Amino acid sequence: MKKITIMLAEDHVVVRESIRRSLEAHANFHVLGEASDGEEAVRLAGTLKPDVIVMDISMPRLNGIEATRQIKAAHPSIAILILTAYDYEQYIFSLLSAGAAGYLLKDISSRELIEAIETVHRGESVLHPLVARKVMDRFRSTKGDTAGGQGTDILTDREMGVLKMAATGKSNSLIAEEMHISVHTVESHLAAIFNKLVVGSRTEAVIQAIKRGWLTIEELP
Repeated sequence: MKKITIMLAEDHVVVRESIRRSLEAHANFHVLGEASDGEEAVRLAGTLKPDVIVMDISMPRLNGIEATRQIKAAHPSIAILILTAYDYEQYIFSLLSAGAAGYLLKDISSRELIEAIETVHRGESVLHPLVARKVMDRFRSTKGDTAGGQGTDILTDREMGVLKMAATGKSNSLIAEEMHISVHTVESHLAAIFNKLVVGSRTEAVIQAIKRGWLTIEELP
């Protein structure tokens, strides 16, 4: 099995070394390199081209938000997983809009981090429960400002079906099983959705669907 390649972007050496030890103990992971600031993260992302980057927000020279934005613009296939101590709304929504596939807080366990890396590598999204609650609260406060409609002028019926299931947190394999299609077909539909909505992750796609009035809060878990 091909190992998942990972890059770490974290300015605190002790934290970075601890994360690296935890990840390298996993047989399916290979840590390619480490960045101690945002500019180095952008540069190394282009050189190493990892599958996943575990990124902090508060870093010297270039913060994690701008580093994420630059990396996703240049290398859209790299999944970026935010691991931070901050759950401020301005950070959450800026990073999700920039293309981060996941947003976790540093109170998680090593096992949870490993599972999150595997999840974003599959093209799925992961949010810390506190972060997910803030996202839902934002949706509730703005749900009356949507333009309405079902998105059928942009997405096909099958793509809308995949998007609605993705919004409930179902994995690609479970979506495939319930829709009686292959996992590869689900991935193709998600790629088409991302392309049409000009987003880089499930979370961004769901946010766009709610803003456009295609999904309601009641449809989400």
